[in-house]
Amino acid sequence: MRKLFTSESVTEGHPDKLCDFISDSVLDACFEKDPYSRVACETVAGKGQVLVTGEITSKADIDIEKIVRNAIKEVGYDNSETDIDYRTCKVLINISKQSSDIALGVDKSYEDKEGESVNSEGAGDQGIMFGFACNETEELMPLPISLAHKLSRRLTEVRKSGEISYLRPDGKTQVTVEYEDDKPVRVDTVVVSTQHLENVDLEVLKKDIKEKVIKAVIPEKFLDENTKYFINPTGRFVIGGPLGDSGLTGRKIIVDTYGGYSRHGGGAFSGKDPSKVDRSAAYMARFVAKNVVANGYSDKCEIQFSYAIGVAKPVSVYIDTFGTAKIPEEEIIEKINKTFDLTPRGIIDKLDLRKPIYRKTTNYGHFGKPDLSWEQIVKF
Repeated sequence: MRKLFTSESVTEGHPDKLCDFISDSVLDACFEKDPYSRVACETVAGKGQVLVTGEITSKADIDIEKIVRNAIKEVGYDNSETDIDYRTCKVLINISKQSSDIALGVDKSYEDKEGESVNSEGAGDQGIMFGFACNETEELMPLPISLAHKLSRRLTEVRKSGEISYLRPDGKTQVTVEYEDDKPVRVDTVVVSTQHLENVDLEVLKKDIKEKVIKAVIPEKFLDENTKYFINPTGRFVIGGPLGDSGLTGRKIIVDTYGGYSRHGGGAFSGKDPSKVDRSAAYMARFVAKNVVANGYSDKCEIQFSYAIGVAKPVSVYIDTFGTAKIPEEEIIEKINKTFDLTPRGIIDKLDLRKPIYRKTTNYGHFGKPDLSWEQIVKF
């Protein structure tokens, strides 16, 4: 049976990703000075203005406006006529401290209060988190999102290196993969939309993107004479970034995870410290799912955790191996429960999450990057 599946990615200059990057930059700045900071930072950007809002409880004294401007500069935005200028944009700050009601449940878990001696913080919120892995790629990620991220990253590389000097920071990619009997066999369609300078010949742009981006990223074995290419299909993309469309932290949750190939619990990542299980438990779910596949227990694995606010232990642990398990799923769950501490403190300690590591997670997916702790392979 043949079928098509599509995933998309965006560049670091996409307005939503710009906001994610600013929020994670604020988080890292807090963690550099206080690893026990509580941060829930949201950013909105549009039409020459950036608003940073949310709750921060920290001993760190940080200059949020400077962080915002440096993040925008790092992405490459310096023109208020076409996107946003880090030097002249208006920066608004509306930050308060974490609610004392939430802090009560996080500081001391329900189990500790009930005398169960878990000795752990409670979850920072209720929620469900999914993790996924499959053996389609070396990094154990689905092929469509893996290729889409690599295309977006390549767009940024050729822009910043000057190899394609007329590109601007905003851009999106999309890859459709054809599967035969659940195995990827070819790339059916590639879509790339990239912001560019006013005076660029669009035929030159299309040729450059096809040769220097697409063919530099997608293995030749997946491309054939029937592969379709849509490069800047609207024809013109000069106005971009927060001038072309508003940006908001947490609006690219499918880009951040598995490209729609696996389910999503709905919680965003960027700007949140690891006491928020939306982020930390999703990282742990990926860690566990990847290690189920890496250890040969299945070819595909989806994990779900659920939490109640203020409670340390997960309310439920669910696994689906889609019929690819080499041992019974009940045995896999037993191994997981014996091996991994799934309380917020256990996750934070295992994955070493109280460090300023979050800016490097923001772009091109939070999963599949080999240097991240939740991507490491362990025997269990």
